Amino acid sequence: MLLGVLIAVTVAFPSVTPAKLFSVLGVGGVAIGFAFKDIFQNLVAGILLLIRHPFRAGDEITSGTFTGTVESIETRATYIRTYDGKRIIVPNSIIYTEPVTVITAYGRLRSQYDVGIGYGDDVGRARAIALKAVKSIDGVLADPAPDVLLWDLAGSSQNLRVRWWSKPHRGDVVALRDRVLQTVAEALAAGGIDLPFPTQVVLLHDQTEATDGNRTKQREGLARRRKSS
Repeated sequence: MLLGVLIAVTVAFPSVTPAKLFSVLGVGGVAIGFAFKDIFQNLVAGILLLIRHPFRAGDEITSGTFTGTVESIETRATYIRTYDGKRIIVPNSIIYTEPVTVITAYGRLRSQYDVGIGYGDDVGRARAIALKAVKSIDGVLADPAPDVLLWDLAGSSQNLRVRWWSKPHRGDVVALRDRVLQTVAEALAAGGIDLPFPTQVVLLHDQTEATDGNRTKQREGLARRRKSS
């Protein structure tokens, strides 16, 4: 059909030569290519997503700043329903070329939370209490088993990192996190473990002293230890 149109144009308009026609078509093809570049990219990316299946409808993913459940994968875009009830339409070229986190890929997900205890508390006993509390909660997977690690020696507390595994769906993760935190906090309090507030020490320096500026004699809020004579 295209060849017939070209022949008809050259017959109807003798001044139009095949060379001129092909030249015009070449320029037009470049212009059309630039105009539809994004559409073609999204189309090809959509086809590759549908063939390779890195995720499927119903999976929970994070793409860029958006996290939610995949509603559908079409040739142009992927539709995501966020946890707060919004629909996000992400072009497939972005989905295919940028990192995507598939939250529900492996059927289980690890969560964690840091709990601070006092420096006067026994770390081993606090860990045992927290671990027993986590294992008793319905929804925490036994395999892999939960654990409690001494993770940080902070300014006013020893921080224990409580880690547990659960089903990966957002609703289950949020509800289970609430139960874990409440159960661990109550168990530690019942066991006499201190959950301290952040504290800060302020040293006051009297700049009116005669020794001001002399670092060997200057006091900064705390009495200097004198050498015994």
